[in-house]
Order: sequence, then C-alpha cells, then structure tokens
Amino acid sequence: MTDLMVVSLSKDAPAAHWGNADVTFQNNEVVIHLQGGDELRQIQQAARKLRNLGIARLSLEGDLWDLNSQWSLAHGFATAKSVPDITWTGDEATQLELTNRLESASFARHLINETPENLAPVKLAILAAHWLSEIGGEKVSYRIVEGAQLLEEKWVGIHAVGRGSERPPAMLELDYNPLGDDAPVSVALVGKGITFDSGGYSIKATEGMLGMKCDMGGAATVTAALGLAMKQGLNKRVKLFLCCAENLISGHAYKLGDILTYKNGVSVEVVNTDAEGRLVLADGLQAACETGAPLVIDAATLTGAAFMAVGNNYNAIFSPQSEVLAMTQLKASEVAERVWPLPLDPWHRDMCPSPYADTANSRPMKGGGAGGASNAAGFLWRFVSPEVKWLHMDLASAFADSPNSLWAAGGTTHGMLTITAILQD
Repeated sequence: MTDLMVVSLSKDAPAAHWGNADVTFQNNEVVIHLQGGDELRQIQQAARKLRNLGIARLSLEGDLWDLNSQWSLAHGFATAKSVPDITWTGDEATQLELTNRLESASFARHLINETPENLAPVKLAILAAHWLSEIGGEKVSYRIVEGAQLLEEKWVGIHAVGRGSERPPAMLELDYNPLGDDAPVSVALVGKGITFDSGGYSIKATEGMLGMKCDMGGAATVTAALGLAMKQGLNKRVKLFLCCAENLISGHAYKLGDILTYKNGVSVEVVNTDAEGRLVLADGLQAACETGAPLVIDAATLTGAAFMAVGNNYNAIFSPQSEVLAMTQLKASEVAERVWPLPLDPWHRDMCPSPYADTANSRPMKGGGAGGASNAAGFLWRFVSPEVKWLHMDLASAFADSPNSLWAAGGTTHGMLTITAILQD
C-alpha cells in the first residue's frame, strides 16, 4: 500500500457512471478531466477537491502536464498548515523551477500566515534578510533601521504608524549585488510590512481585523519574488526595502489630525489611521528612488477598493507609464497570473485634499470614497521621482480570508511570479 496518489490529466470525458465529474478515481490513481475553457483554473479547483478529501501526497504523471499546469495544481493543494508534497514531472529544468517556486512561495506563505504575536516588525525584517542571505551569500548585504533611528533618518511614516506598539517599527534595506564594485541598481522593490493592522484610532470591526496578520503580504511577496529570481540566477543589482510596523492603539499611537512632514518636504494630514499602508510606503518609495534605479516596484495589501474593483483573483496594477502596465500584463500572462490596470491620472494626486497640509492620507469617509484605490496610488505618486518608471501593485489576491474553490484560507502568493518575471526581463 502507498499513500501517494498518482494524478494525470485527460481531455476525455469521464466514463458515463461518473456523470459530469471533473475528477475520477481508480485505486491510487486520479484523473482530472479538462473540460475546455480555463484549464488552469479547473486544475486548481480539482487540487482543492483532492486536498479536501484528506489526500496528502501527489505524484504527477502524463504528457499533458506543463510548468503552468503543475504550478496551478500546487496552488490549489497548498494549505496554511502544510507545504504541498508533490512529485513533479517533466524535464530536469521544469522540476527545478517548480521546486524553487514552491520553496519561495512556502517562505512567503509562512510569513503571511504567521500569528501577529510571533511576527513583530523587526522579526519580519530579520527573517526576510536571513532567508535572502542564505540564497545569495556574499552577494547580499543589509541593514535594519528601527525605532528612534527611523526619525533620525527622516523615515517619519514608518515611525508614526509603528510608534503605538511596544515593538518598534523598522525598515529593512537590502542590497543584492551579483556584479560587484559600484554596479548600478537596476530595480528597487518596496513592500508594505504591517505585521498587524488594528486600524489604529480608526479602529476596524472584528470581522475586518481578524485577517490583518496578512497586511505584510506585500513585504512577503517582494521578498519571495527576489529570492526566486536569485535562485534562477538573477544577474542584476536589486535593492529591497521593507516598511515594517504594527498599527496599534496606545497612548503613544499617532492620531487623526496629526501632520507628518516627509523627507521630500511633502506634508500629510492624517485623516484616517487605517490608511496607514500608504504612509509607510511613502518612506520606502523615497528610499527606493534614492538608489537611482530606473524602475521601482511596490507591492501592498493596500485598499479594499482594489478588491471591490477586481475581486480576489486579480491584483490591481497602477503606473503613470502605459509601457510599464503593458509590460506587467505581458509578464503576468507568461507566468499564468492575473493583473488588471486601474486608472491613475495626475489629478489623482490631489484627490485627498487637506486645509492644513499638502495632502491628506485619505478622504474622511468610508473606504476613502469613490475611486479609493486610484486615490491611494495618487498619494504614493507624490513620493516617486519624476524620472523613475514606477509600478504599484495593490494585492487584492494575496490572501483568502476563508477557503474557496481555488485557495485554502491564508496567503496565496499570487503576484510573486509576476514580479520575478519583471526582475528577469
């Protein structure tokens, strides 16, 4: 007897006694019957069914499996409690790529699914730095700026959001340089690392707060994407900035009506302490632009508005440059991920006005009002240098609050492959 279930794909309909079933069984063999249309989605849904039956180990066999179909099955088979145990098929290069993807995605899932108590801001920075250092060795260097030192270096957003917690906020500055000497930075990555988001004094309701351990999904996604690219042999210099904080309530917490003046001189009135992600990303974007990188990418679980616009199977993307959006859509399609561009015009930078400062961090209404995802992107645009090409990813599909037909509850890592593909471009 074996507990290993052999899975193959078929374009044939099942035997009549199976009716319209898309998954059939015989002994320790499973056949997923593809029915036309979005076959990758069907495979992922079939994998969820297998996992829900209690099946723990799979071996993939047959000629119809390719890189994307095997990865779709891995997505559906993953859970918050276990790493998928899958024996891949295909040539050596395909199996190595799938192994590297799974190692990187599992690292990100572990971070996203970790309890808030076990993942303080500084610990998030340390875990990300150590994992990337294990992959890159001497090619990786880093430093962590934490607590009062953030103010000394004028990273006022991260400090303000994180000062309400007993555990200090932090910024991870990491340099991957396989070229040596003073090589130019090709890409700078920025990730939102809010390890728990209570909403601050604009406190969330219980049902909205329960899943907020996922609010560092952007940090996990860009870290995993860089790690995967490094495993693939990335030969360009990349800098990574993680903006890490807990958004909590205390006598030290930042308050509505506070005004933050950023390193670039932009003053921001706080009208919603639950719009904290853009406040920390503003620091990270400035740091990224200081590297001289021609392309800056940030990723964040930023707005509920993006989720309402594109649902939980797409990530929303924004850029002032149409060529960046087109490139991102192309790279996402190559790795079978889904992105969708939302509007970003120059006037979006002025959609959060303040009578007391250059801008507010939101609008004083539920969800920031109409166009909230675009208004958030417009706010971030104020902190991006004009000469830089910039991509903002609002990760609507980074986390599943509850299990569904495609994902187990928890982190999905959807978006990791798109960023890796851009790094390798």
